[in-house]
Amino acid sequence: MTFTLRTATPDDAETVPRLHLAAWKESYGHLLPKEFFETREATMDESVERHRKALAGAYQPVLAHDSAGELVGMAFAAPSRDDDAPCSLELQMIYALQRVHGTGVGQALLDAVIGKDEAYLWVLEDNPRAQAFYRRNGFVPDGRRELLPPEWEELPEIRMVRPAVGG
Repeated sequence: MTFTLRTATPDDAETVPRLHLAAWKESYGHLLPKEFFETREATMDESVERHRKALAGAYQPVLAHDSAGELVGMAFAAPSRDDDAPCSLELQMIYALQRVHGTGVGQALLDAVIGKDEAYLWVLEDNPRAQAFYRRNGFVPDGRRELLPPEWEELPEIRMVRPAVGG
């Protein structure tokens, strides 16, 4: 599959939250009630406006587009948000639509946002596909486990960490 990567701009404010929601449906649809997704669809206009403001600032995810120019994935890493962060770089988000799984899009996005640096991330405990992807990239659970907020049904997530690659 042919795809391109680029940094998001405020002009992507319409497509970024829509991809995010589509990826959530694909990844978490079996774990969350339909109302979770309906609420986010009903407030999409507000989400677009929040993204427009964020994309004009420091929030600059890397986007993956297929050969037709359709947004198929995105990733974002930034300084850690955790008080007990195991390192300074956190992979805060990576999503690729199911139709591009196994094509290299996810790997390219990961490489684009964290490179070979030491990093950590949070992943749902019940997301074996994502955990396998992260393990292939050197991430291992560090023993931290937390519950997401009630709006996320308090789903458990685990923290995974990797050392710098080749370092």
